[in-house]
Amino acid sequence: MSPSPLQVTFYGVRGSIPTPARGNLGFGGNTTCLEVRSGEMDLMVIDGGSGARELGRKLADARELDVHFWMTHFHWDHIQGLPFFAPLFSDQARIKFHSSKPAEMVRTSLETQMSAPYFPGSEALSAKREYSEIGSGACRHGSMAIHSFPLNHPQGASGFRIEAGGSAITHASDLEHGDPRLDRILREHAQNADVLIYDAQYSPEEYESRRGWGHSTWLEAARVARDANVKRLILFHHDPGHDDAAVQSSVEAARRHFENTDAATEGQTIFV
Repeated sequence: MSPSPLQVTFYGVRGSIPTPARGNLGFGGNTTCLEVRSGEMDLMVIDGGSGARELGRKLADARELDVHFWMTHFHWDHIQGLPFFAPLFSDQARIKFHSSKPAEMVRTSLETQMSAPYFPGSEALSAKREYSEIGSGACRHGSMAIHSFPLNHPQGASGFRIEAGGSAITHASDLEHGDPRLDRILREHAQNADVLIYDAQYSPEEYESRRGWGHSTWLEAARVARDANVKRLILFHHDPGHDDAAVQSSVEAARRHFENTDAATEGQTIFV
């Protein structure tokens, strides 16, 4: 059997703050971090939440030390694992961070959290670090084409459509629905995707008291999946107040609107 053109592994699926409580460990308690691979060689990482610690351990053990991060944005839950990402402490490693923000802003955003009084200091990081601003249009990373698009979120965020070998994954988190222009752009980038990974932090009832917080619902996720004709929907960015039973309830509710729905689970790999 030939290898899948794309595969994604979830190392962190939670939003806002890590939640290592017993009732959350079925789906996982680490904040957002995903590994996307095309074939055996091409690797990209989306975000560096607390799940990045385990990914970094795996990559260091395998001596895969050329790592490209694609950052959705710089809220705490998307960067808090980077001070514990093992390859950053190897002088043999090359770590490149890609973002829609200017390169110097990216460097400052990431290294500030490693400076006093929050951390002993970024001087301990011996990896070669690079920072890159994503331009318009598709970027190439090995065999992958990566399309960045804007999302409706406080201070802004980026979604990504990743294509390789005729397969496509769309990652859309963190976002809030309701902006007509950005809702249209999202659907365009999700069109006919094999997998849509979508921010479903809230139930529709919870959302009513959280408008403007920058997150969406399982119901809107199902609507986007249906409108964009995607093959599979993965609910993502689980709320810290939702235990495994609550996440499963969201999945079951979403399936009444879009049957092929699951929830992102820490340690899970999806082959596309």
